[in-house]
Formats: sequence, C-alpha cells, structure tokens
Amino acid sequence: MNAIELKGVGKRFGDFQAVGSVDLAIPPQQHCALLGPNGAGKTTLLNLISGRLSLSSGSILINGHDVSHEPAGKRARLGVGRSFQKTNIFPQLSLLENVRLGLQALELARNWSPWSPIDADDALREQACAMLQRVDIRRPVEVLAEDLSYGEQRQLELAITLATQPRIVLLDEPTAGMSPPETAHVLELMMELLQGLTVVIVEHDLSVVDRIADRIVVLERGAVIADGTPTDVKADSRVQHAYLKGATHA
Repeated sequence: MNAIELKGVGKRFGDFQAVGSVDLAIPPQQHCALLGPNGAGKTTLLNLISGRLSLSSGSILINGHDVSHEPAGKRARLGVGRSFQKTNIFPQLSLLENVRLGLQALELARNWSPWSPIDADDALREQACAMLQRVDIRRPVEVLAEDLSYGEQRQLELAITLATQPRIVLLDEPTAGMSPPETAHVLELMMELLQGLTVVIVEHDLSVVDRIADRIVVLERGAVIADGTPTDVKADSRVQHAYLKGATHA
C-alpha cells in the first residue's frame, strides 16, 4: 500500500489550470522531491495532498484511505504533517506553547485548552521540551517565538510538525531564505529526524535535494515531465530545459 496515491489529480483556479491530471504513487518511507520552475504547481500539489485546497478532479489516497473530499484535520489524523513556505508558527507564544499545541492535536479525546497554564501537565511539558531539544533550539523554552532568528523559527516549525507524530511530512521550501550555515544545520536535522517517514519536499536548493531525496518528480505547467532517481532525472533533456537552467528559481 502506498503512503500517498494521486489519481488524475487536477486543480483549476477559474480558467487557469494549476495542476492537470497528475498520477503519482509514493511508497512508505520514500523521500520524494518536487522540482520545477515558478508556477509549475508544486505548492498547489502539496496543498491538495494536505487538504488546504479542494480538488477540481481526481482522487487522493493517504495510507489507503480515500481523502479526496476530507478536510485537512482528517488528513492530519491519518498522519499527514505540513510545513509552509512562510514560517507557520505562533510568534507571540513561547517555544513551549508552540510545541505544546502540536502535541495537544494528538489528544483529541481530552479537553485541552491551549491557553491553560504551561505547568498544568508535567508530562506534556516534558514532551515539548524533549522535542525542542531534538530540533536543537538552544534557547530557554519560555522565549517568545518572535524573538528567534529566522533559522531557529524554521527549526521550531519542524518541531511543531513532528510533535503531531506524522507518518507523512510535506515540506515546502524548508531552507528558503536561510544563510548557508543555517541551511547546512537544518539539513542535518532533517536527515536525522525524517528517517523512516514518507517525505515530499519542494526545495529550490539542489544541494539539499541531492542529500535528502531518493526520488525526484519534475513538474512543468501543472504536469509531470520527469520522474525517477536524482541521477536519471537530472540527465533528462526536458528537465535540463525546463528546470535546471533556472534552478535557483524553483
């Protein structure tokens, strides 16, 4: 059974066909990179998989479950975690509170209040602190998220995503805007923390793709033009024409 299966997936915005009849099967634990020029449909495809956008056509299966018309929350409960191009954190909450919200998403049977005192549940606090240590944020847990550097905010977003214990992780340009040292640090974290998970990553930095992906799917104008190993895809003449000449603008 595939972790993700797309059958004839399409998305229109008015007269614009952002994604057109994409068929794609991603097995468990595979790390698949989506490449393509601006406007190719990469982020739209992630939004369709996660449920942030509704389908115009086709179907989506997550771990064998048809989620074509299910909301994002149902997909999250099936193990789908998502990060975004723009950092998706709560800037005026502390590091601990941010990660606690991710942990509380797993506790649907309990009547959690996000605004209850942080020390109300020692076990929850310990889990949040442990997750912050895993992503190597070396700050007091009471520090506000808005006071972190950009690279640290991306690490915090990774902690929130992983706190939901996903089996599938969708990453949208996780190193965009980072300095080379920040990129190297976050890449090392991802390589460690994403082991054993199914990963679909949109990334403009080919050096990151080379390290993290064992499969590349290239999109152009909402359609798949290449699919295979990194070595085979980068040797494809269509890919070189459509993408590699403008690789810094993925």
